[in-house]
Amino acid sequence: MALCEAPPLMDQKRLKSTCTYPLAKQADSAMLAFGVEALAAIPEEQVWLASRKSPQTRKAYQADVRHFMRTVGITSADQLRRVDHKAVIAWERYMREVEGIEASTIRRRLAALSSLFAHLVRYDAVDRNPVREIERPQINRREGSTLAFSKAQARKILDTPDAQTIPGVRDRAILSVGLQVGLRRAEIAALRVGDLHQNRGFDSLRVMRKGAKKDALAINPQTAQRIRAYLHAAGQAEDLDGPMFRPLRHNGKQRSPRRHMHPDAIDRVVRKFARQIGLDRGYSAHSMRATFITTALDNGCSLEDVQRAAGHADPSTTKLYDRRGYNPEKSASFFANY
Repeated sequence: MALCEAPPLMDQKRLKSTCTYPLAKQADSAMLAFGVEALAAIPEEQVWLASRKSPQTRKAYQADVRHFMRTVGITSADQLRRVDHKAVIAWERYMREVEGIEASTIRRRLAALSSLFAHLVRYDAVDRNPVREIERPQINRREGSTLAFSKAQARKILDTPDAQTIPGVRDRAILSVGLQVGLRRAEIAALRVGDLHQNRGFDSLRVMRKGAKKDALAINPQTAQRIRAYLHAAGQAEDLDGPMFRPLRHNGKQRSPRRHMHPDAIDRVVRKFARQIGLDRGYSAHSMRATFITTALDNGCSLEDVQRAAGHADPSTTKLYDRRGYNPEKSASFFANY
C-alpha cells in the first residue's frame, strides 16, 4: 500500500503487532517464518513512516506526502515510485504560486518527500531520489517569523488567569511552563504529574523531547509553585503517572478525565489570554518559546545554556527565536519627524 488516501496507511497498532508478535510469543520456527514473510510483505513506504520516532513527525510526514500525491494525481505505490524531478518541480511551483504556501512549509514538505525517496533508494525500491536536486525556496535563517511578547506583556499574561478557580490555576501553570521554561506545546501537553521532581535541591521537570529523547531541566521557582498549586487544587498531586495538564470537559470522543490536553489546546490557552490583554492576532504557544529564549538571552544567559533548555541540536535554531535584534523603541521611523 502506498501513502495515499485510498487504500489507507496500515494501522500503526497492526504494524507494531505484526513486527513484534512472533518474538513476543516465542513462537516455533514455522510461526516465526510466517512472521518474517509478513514483515517482508510490508511496503517500504510503510516502513519509512513507521521508523519516524515521533507521532507528530509521522503525522506531519504522512500529510506532506499525501499532499504531493493528491496534487500530481498519484493513487498507487507503483506510480509514486515512477515519479521524476518534473513532478516534484510542478508540485513546488503549485504550492508557491497557486496555494501561496509559506517558504518554510514548502521546504518542510520537500524534506519529507526527499526523506521517503532516500529510504526507497537505500532499500533498492527506486533508483534515484527525484527531490534531491530540487531548489528549495529561500527563507530568512537569521530570524524566525514567530511573534514574541514583550517582558511587560508576558508578565501580564502570566497574571491574567483567575487564581481562584481550577481552570485559572491550570492555565497559570501552563503559561508559566511556556514562558518561564520554554517548552514546546507538545512537550507541555505530554507532561505527567511525576515529571515534577527535585534534583540536587532544585525543582525540575522531566521532558520528552522531539525524537523521544528524554531530558530534565531545573525550573523557575514560580513555575514549580504554580504547578503544585494546580495539582493540589485539581486533586491530582498523587496521580504520579497521570497527565499533568488535563482537559476540563469531555470532547465527545474521549470521555475519560484522565487524559492529556491536546497540543492545540495549549495554543488556545495562549490566544485566549493574549486577547484579554489586547493582542488580537498572530500569537500562539510558539510565542511563549520565542519570548523565553529572547528574555533568557537578554538577561545574560549564555546561548549554550538557552540552547540546552530549548532542546535544540543546533545553536542556529535557537538564534531563530532570538528577537533582540528587533527593538521597536529604537526604530528610525520615530526620528523621521517633519
